[in-house]
Amino acid sequence: MDHDEELIDIDIFHRGDRMAHITVLEAEKLLDQEIPVLDKGFVRLVDYMGGDSRIVQTARVSYGEGTKTVRQDAGLIDYLLRHEHTSPFEHVIFELHCKMPIFVARQWVRHRTARLNEISGRYSVMKDEFYLPPREQISLQSIDNKQGRNKESVPVELQDKVLELLKKDQSASYANYTEILNDGIARELARINLPLSMYTEWYWQMDLKNMLHFLKLRMDSHAQWEIQEYARAIAKIVKTVCPMAYESFERHILHGAKLSSDEIAAVQCLIAGKPNPLEGRRLAEFNDKLNRVSALQKPAE
Repeated sequence: MDHDEELIDIDIFHRGDRMAHITVLEAEKLLDQEIPVLDKGFVRLVDYMGGDSRIVQTARVSYGEGTKTVRQDAGLIDYLLRHEHTSPFEHVIFELHCKMPIFVARQWVRHRTARLNEISGRYSVMKDEFYLPPREQISLQSIDNKQGRNKESVPVELQDKVLELLKKDQSASYANYTEILNDGIARELARINLPLSMYTEWYWQMDLKNMLHFLKLRMDSHAQWEIQEYARAIAKIVKTVCPMAYESFERHILHGAKLSSDEIAAVQCLIAGKPNPLEGRRLAEFNDKLNRVSALQKPAE
């Protein structure tokens, strides 16, 4: 990307010599727009603070310098991310409204460097909304991955059976929930048998540094497909608010790979025409990194 010729739509309002507020025009257009995810879910940008210019400002504060050219700003952001000088990224904040199945939320909440407020079944009657996986995502258990799916498709008859059983259980569970509520039983008790496929909602606030870590893990092919879909939706928001930072994230983290000392030694052996000394899981992880690099080098069709 030629940042010398690129026009970045950022409004910066000054108070004296201090940069007081940053507005990213493309992000303003995205505010309150639901990005659909799965069959009934969504991700929505409620608010944000800062952008690429905020990263640059906080990184240069000790020098007392203002924003330079776009190319210099992009270079600085790239340098910071490449060398893991990440504290300036903590000054960019995202506030998201998200709707997802409960089992996705329980994976999501493992990222504890965030602030969240989730709908409560103690105070509210839960909606009759459940997730049903798309037919192509109904797969057998993976043989070599204890927490994943086999990539091979299953017979249509088995897909139909799974979908029918899920629908049946969801319908019965919600009918019982409604009946217990109608009997006057407390909401906090009536909810306890509701399944993980039920949709929940929350407001989720996270800074850019931790958001990029979230995206790295949840956009990975080893993550569960459903949360990958949410990560891809959030990535669109992050890319809109911080296009320079996201470009560096793609280059160095999402599509990059770090090698351990053992893996570097393995590369040296391969270059010298010697056998790869790695074995087992470590060899599989090493080959996965090499395959990722090979995939990036393939010409676009």
